[in-house]
Amino acid sequence: MQPLVGIPCATIKSEGARGSASSAVPQSYLEALEVSGAAPLLIPITGRESTLRALYRQIDGLLLAGGVDLDPARYGEPPHPALGKVDPRRDWVELTLTGWALADNMPLLGICRGIQTLNVACGGSLWQDISAQAPACARHHSRPDEPYNRLAHTVRPEPHSRLARILGDPEVEVNSLHHQGIRDVGAGLHVTARAPDGLVEGLESDGDGWVVAVQWHPEWLLEEDPRMKKLFEAFVQASTHPDLAGAPPRRSVGTPKRK
Repeated sequence: MQPLVGIPCATIKSEGARGSASSAVPQSYLEALEVSGAAPLLIPITGRESTLRALYRQIDGLLLAGGVDLDPARYGEPPHPALGKVDPRRDWVELTLTGWALADNMPLLGICRGIQTLNVACGGSLWQDISAQAPACARHHSRPDEPYNRLAHTVRPEPHSRLARILGDPEVEVNSLHHQGIRDVGAGLHVTARAPDGLVEGLESDGDGWVVAVQWHPEWLLEEDPRMKKLFEAFVQASTHPDLAGAPPRRSVGTPKRK
């Protein structure tokens, strides 16, 4: 059966229509899921828990995509002057869904902002701006003229991690499109990859559920590096057959799922 993977949307403000906004997801994520065998379901920006729960009940896996900064109030900090745009309504949608997914042992893949959302959902914190707050680290944000698939640095997956088994190599080159990063790791998570400067590039759950998050953007590297497609394929496989991925039974926090 083709699994249905939920992707929370970003808020897109329209320049042409006064006061209007849209919910959207970059096509790169949708195509990465489709070529890996999943059907994506876009989850709109909403403030209604009933809407969110109705959509959550339909999905087999949750993908947390990249995007704007998380509001630092979510991890108990005032905004730093270098903080970028935030979207509190998107934060609520994603953090709520992440909490349900973790409680339900639903397969979860986090990408860029997604690894940060996962960390904050588990009580962790972020560098609001790496250059300002962790100046010993290398530059991790991209310049406007750089392509999204530019390889910026290597990462070393931790041996015996899901990420290491999926990628199959002790070191891989990745792109880098973020100015924030993981500072304090949240409860129930452990680091599975780092950049050469020590910045966290991978997180996984301590439990048996399929929870993998990376700081880079594998969806932009599918053509150049088949290992990046393996990451999506492993997530889709876990969403199709969670029992084969080693996940314990769902606990039905979201109540009955589709059959």
